[in-house]
Formats: sequence, C-alpha cells, structure tokens
Amino acid sequence: MIALVQSLALRGIEGEVITVEVDIAEGLPSFSLLGLPDSALYESKERVRSALINSGFQWPQARITVSLTPAWLPKRGSSFDLPIAIAILIAQGKIPAKAVVDRVFLGELSLDGRIRSSRGVIPALLAAHRAGMKEAILPRANEREAQLIDEVDTVFAQDLREVVDFLLEGKIPDPLLLDQDWQITTSDVSIDRDRDFSEIAGQEGAIETILAAAVGRHHVLMMGPPGTGKTMMAERVPTILPPLDRSEILEINSIHSLAAGATQLLTRRPFIAPHHSSTKAALVGGGSSLIKPGAISLAHLGVLFIDEAPECDQGLLDSLRQPMESGEITISRSHSTVTFPAKFQLILAANPCPCGRLIGRGRGCSCSSLQIRRYGQRLSGPLLDRIDVALSVLPMSRSAFAQKNENLSSAKLRSAVIDARQIAQERFKGEKFQLNADIPSELLRGKYRAEKSAMNILFDQLDEGRLSARSFHRILRLAWSFADLAGRLQPSKEDVERGVEMKIHLARDL
Repeated sequence: MIALVQSLALRGIEGEVITVEVDIAEGLPSFSLLGLPDSALYESKERVRSALINSGFQWPQARITVSLTPAWLPKRGSSFDLPIAIAILIAQGKIPAKAVVDRVFLGELSLDGRIRSSRGVIPALLAAHRAGMKEAILPRANEREAQLIDEVDTVFAQDLREVVDFLLEGKIPDPLLLDQDWQITTSDVSIDRDRDFSEIAGQEGAIETILAAAVGRHHVLMMGPPGTGKTMMAERVPTILPPLDRSEILEINSIHSLAAGATQLLTRRPFIAPHHSSTKAALVGGGSSLIKPGAISLAHLGVLFIDEAPECDQGLLDSLRQPMESGEITISRSHSTVTFPAKFQLILAANPCPCGRLIGRGRGCSCSSLQIRRYGQRLSGPLLDRIDVALSVLPMSRSAFAQKNENLSSAKLRSAVIDARQIAQERFKGEKFQLNADIPSELLRGKYRAEKSAMNILFDQLDEGRLSARSFHRILRLAWSFADLAGRLQPSKEDVERGVEMKIHLARDL
C-alpha cells in the first residue's frame, strides 16, 4: 500500500508543498529515502523508527521506500520526521488515508516520540495557505508563533501519540493560552521608551537631516571623531519610523524564524548592528548545507548600522551594493539558490582618520597624510555612490551639553515622518512603490521631476562630471523627502541644492 502525506519545504521565505510517499512492500527489511535529502533528513530513519516503537507502534519488517516529491527540489532539515511517521502508519493500515487530506504536517521527532519545534513555521504556514491547505499539524513548541497566522487552522501536538489520537478520534490537544506579548498590535509598537532623540545634546542639524533620511529610507554616512553621538543617533532611528502593519510584522518574523527560531514576537522595526569584523556570510547570509539569512535580511524594513565602517574587511561593504539597489539578496550554492528580502536603511559611521582626532586644523591628529588617504579609500567609490546622505558630526561645545532637544523628541520626529510618508503615498497612488527611495529612474526624469531650475542644477553637475547618473537620481529622491517634510508639491531648487551639497561634501571628505 502506498500512503501520501503533505508537508512543506522552504526556499528562503517562500515555501512549496512536499508530498511524502511511503511504500511498504515485501522483501528484506530496508529503508530507502529518495528526493534529494540532506544529512539531517537522511538520519530520519532512526528517529522515526525509535519514535514509532516508543509510542506503542510497530516498525514494519519489510522494504520501506520513502519518496519526497517534487524530486528535483532539495529537502533539508528534520521537520519531515512527523509526516514520514504518519505516512508509515497509513501504509500499515493504522490510520485511514482520508484523515490526512488537505492537512500538512511538520515536526522533528525525538527518540521517545515527542515532537520538537521547527524553524520557519510562519513562512511555512503562509505557504500552506497559498497552496490551499486547510489545516496544519505542528509541534506544541511552535504554538505561539503559529497562532499569528489566521489563514490556516492549526492543531498542536506534544508527541506522536497525540497526533494519531487526533487523526483517529478527532481529539484535539488542549491549546496554550496566547500571551499578550504574542498578539499583533500596531499601536505605538515601534517606540522604544529607553531611547529617544531628545537625549542627544546638540547635533540639531544632523538630527534634522536624519529625519529626511528616515522619510524616504535613504542611506546615511556619518563622519566625525569618537564620542560625538554617531552611534546614539543611529540607535534611535527606528524610534522615528512608522509602525509596522500586520503583513510587515509577519514578514520580519518569518525571516527571524528562519535564522534562529522565533523566541519572541518582533513588532518593532529591527535595528541590526553587526561588528565590523563580521564575515561576508554573516552580513549577507549563506551557509553550506542550510542557507540562512544574514544581517541585511534581519534588518529588513529596519536599520542596518555598521560602526567603524572603514575597519571592515576588504570587500565586505561592497557586498552590500547589489541589495542596496534591489532590496533583496540572492545566494547561490551548488545545490540551490535562495532569495531573501533586504530592504534596509544603511547607516555607516566612520572616524575622519585612523586616530579619530582629525578635527578643524587637525593639530591633535597623529596620522600621516598617506594614512588618512588610505583610511578614506577603504570605502569604495561605488559604495559611496549609493549613499544618499553624508553628515559631519562635530564635537559639542560646553553650551550644547546644557541644552535639551525637547522639540526634537522621537515622538515629534516620528509624527513628522508619518505625515511626510502619507504625502508620498498619496502621490504614489497606483504605483508599485510607496517610498521616495524606490522611485524608478525614468520617472524621476519625467513624472516625478523637480522644478526646472532644480533640474538644471543637476544637469550642470552631470555635464561637469561631478555626478554619476546614479547620484543624479539619488539626489532627486532625497530632494523629494526634503519637499515632503516641508509640504511642497515638488522639489525646489533649495531641496536639490541640499542633496548636491551632501554628495560633494562626501566626495571632498573622502
């Protein structure tokens, strides 16, 4: 008898329904697993065998063939243990085949029959919904995160015996109570009460520029000596971004669930700050057998902050160039290709020189001109061409320490960002994008062009070779954010001049 049970395999945050076929035939006892399994899945024979025996069932003394289809798709992980065990019981006649129709099964089996948690439950359930599945049988350990998905009915079991009882008798295990921390709400969830822009003394000009960058999700480079507040400002950028909606919360939690398993519901925009000594795989994602999302995907819809950017290994920051443009990262290995979303706002922080004391006339700096030049050259030209905002963060005076930026609190700045983004969304009705950073280049030269005098400034800079075509368009996108904050219907000459000055300032200082 051949038994069929449905499960799910993930490729990035996209899923595909997998059919687990089991054939029990006469012959010498054996177990064959087909369908491109990895090493963890290939070891499922012993886990399933022990789980069945210790749950009171028999292991067939026959030739067992397990096929995971489609056969061309690589299968990874141990979450196929449960569907394989159920399919074996169906093939033995212990469970009727109709009991598993329109149901998917996920879960790793321990040797005593308990069902362990699985990674990526949120994207798996969303994939099950898209495939038309009505119900999912999942590990009890994944109950909290799975209850976030209303589109698919879910049943949670602690061990294999509970699953069998449910399929035979309809006996549903008692559910856990959903914690308040695991309920999706969008009211003020992006505010971090422990961090506020009002805590930063001075730097009003830098904060106002960061405000414009937050409106359009523009990338920022902050340069200045140590102790001037660069890290403090970067850490507070998520507090002025609009709250996430339900689909965004699910998307963020899907990525984090794949990376390390969901331990808590993330309702705030992420702030990811990898160390400058991180590897390329840690930054962009990767892995040999199991491809995991990296820091740029974990920062999706949030902020990626890299301090001491010139200290990064050669070529590390250049790996960000492609996802900065496309909003996603594609990782290719010999066995598969996986794409993760990566729409992040990049914030880089750098010192002006290796010793960090190149201020004013540079009298406190001990670096040679060659060292200073080499230090600046660690940030490549193509990377800097993708940076929209360049800020000089200078030391504060004595009077600045006594001032409080109550007018620049995170709550007020966040309100300004939300208002400006609403203006942009009204303007972009009917378009496939909603943020200024995503305006296509061809539309910037036509439908969404700036005032004539402002466009002439850009064309003059382009003719003189001071701007690349990419910088031309990035300045226009930034100018739209300045205009939205000021309530103007079109970027003015002043808005464009501010963007041009930042690009020239960036090229001059590096």
